[in-house]
Amino acid sequence: MVITRAPYLKIEEVKDTAPVYNLKGEKIAEIPLPKVFNTPVREDLIRKVFLALRTSRLQPKGTDPLAGKRTTAESWGVGYGVARVPRIKGSTRAAFVPMAVGGRRAHPPVTTKRIRERVNRKEKRLALMSAIAATAHRFYVEKRGHLIGDITLPIIVEDKLQSLKRTQEVREFLKTLGLWRDVERARKRRRIRAGKGKMRGRRYKIPKSVLIVVGKNEGIVEAARNLVGVDISTIDKLNVEALAPGGHAGRLTIWSLSAIEEMRRKFG
Repeated sequence: MVITRAPYLKIEEVKDTAPVYNLKGEKIAEIPLPKVFNTPVREDLIRKVFLALRTSRLQPKGTDPLAGKRTTAESWGVGYGVARVPRIKGSTRAAFVPMAVGGRRAHPPVTTKRIRERVNRKEKRLALMSAIAATAHRFYVEKRGHLIGDITLPIIVEDKLQSLKRTQEVREFLKTLGLWRDVERARKRRRIRAGKGKMRGRRYKIPKSVLIVVGKNEGIVEAARNLVGVDISTIDKLNVEALAPGGHAGRLTIWSLSAIEEMRRKFG
């Protein structure tokens, strides 16, 4: 029996309007949402585009094509009662072949190996729209493990958020919205990576917490970059990898008002 499933799971409809908060956590306005927030959440497409973005950064690796082959060794041929492997001239020692000391590798890595996944432009755009829509669904946000309390999604904040210049100001703002618990969750779950990766510039594994999307950086990047698990992105550089870390949709996201307006212009 073959079991099939729908390409997307429609959880609930997103409301047509959403409140706008100020830096004190107070509702100051109600605005209509862009239609992009009603895009069906395609988890399969989000995963596909995430892998395409991740593999685009991989560097091809391969060995020297002549490694283990720089030798004068030649086979003696038949009739000597020994294996017909290449042997160094003036000696009986084997060379060149994979089982010989200093010989070539049997199946070395090659730079021509296909390691990059490609994706169509329309698929990439639809995946981005789908990942944006997932940030407005409580089901997907809580499924990722975020602690959001009872705040209304999507979270939209006035543009004064973009001009915060101190980490303490960002911390106090997140506390007023009740989102600081999620940053603490990421901080407590930070751990040292196992294996040799800890010696190669990636010592810690840090969970993802809040993503702040702004229309323009006026100091918020420098103010929030030291908070564990918190990422900041401008709307023009927003991608699926930021919205769906690990290919899992529903990241806890804070939108500035100008980012929402730019998204309305971009997606209709």
